[in-house]
Amino acid sequence: MLKTKNLTKTVSSQDQDLTILSDINLTIAEGDSVAVIGASGSGKSTLLSLLAGLDLPSKGEVELAANQFHQMNEDERAAVRAQYVGFVFQSFHLLPGLTALENVMLPIELKGDKQPRQKALDILTKVGLSERVSHYPNQLSGGEQQRVAIARAFASEPKILFADEPTGNLDSVNGEKIIELLFELNGQFGTTLVLVTHDQKLANRCQRQIGLDAGKLVSDSSNTAIETSKTPPKQVASHDALVEQVG
Repeated sequence: MLKTKNLTKTVSSQDQDLTILSDINLTIAEGDSVAVIGASGSGKSTLLSLLAGLDLPSKGEVELAANQFHQMNEDERAAVRAQYVGFVFQSFHLLPGLTALENVMLPIELKGDKQPRQKALDILTKVGLSERVSHYPNQLSGGEQQRVAIARAFASEPKILFADEPTGNLDSVNGEKIIELLFELNGQFGTTLVLVTHDQKLANRCQRQIGLDAGKLVSDSSNTAIETSKTPPKQVASHDALVEQVG
């Protein structure tokens, strides 16, 4: 699903070159769940941005679903993201002038689907927001906004989902329930998941943990307990009680 080769990012600062990432080599298989961990400033968010083709490396290559970003212009990379990629961010990134329904419809429309409204309604129902579809982001709580963001991320059934501190703006109770929802949907859709987190409990939920330190890859380990205890995904409807509590 995703490969990097000698991925490096350098920026100029006060007449000096600052290396944010240095020679990162990764292969992430389809269906994997991967946590990128490390201290603040270690390069985690920069790595996520490069993997998603939102930014270009100073050196090296990123290949996503057989698409080589270094050979593409921005429009071509955007087309790949629209076809293959979903995003969940710490600060939700909902469009304030659109309702919950319209926010979720947007990536479905960009993908060219002819029934965006029904698909958006279906996924909002799955995350427990069927009664809030006409509300604007400023009329929703933080937990509800993140549920809309998750619904939007999964609405177009992406092959890979990138999440950057998805619970960072939520209290611990809502954060844990959002993570349950995220992994539940991830399992149902079979989506590859790559997330950045400071939360070791969240990282432990993933099949694999990648550690960064000062822009270098310092660890890459598998969670064998998860790998050997995989079970068929539950129906999303099974967590209705869960999503009703997330406010």
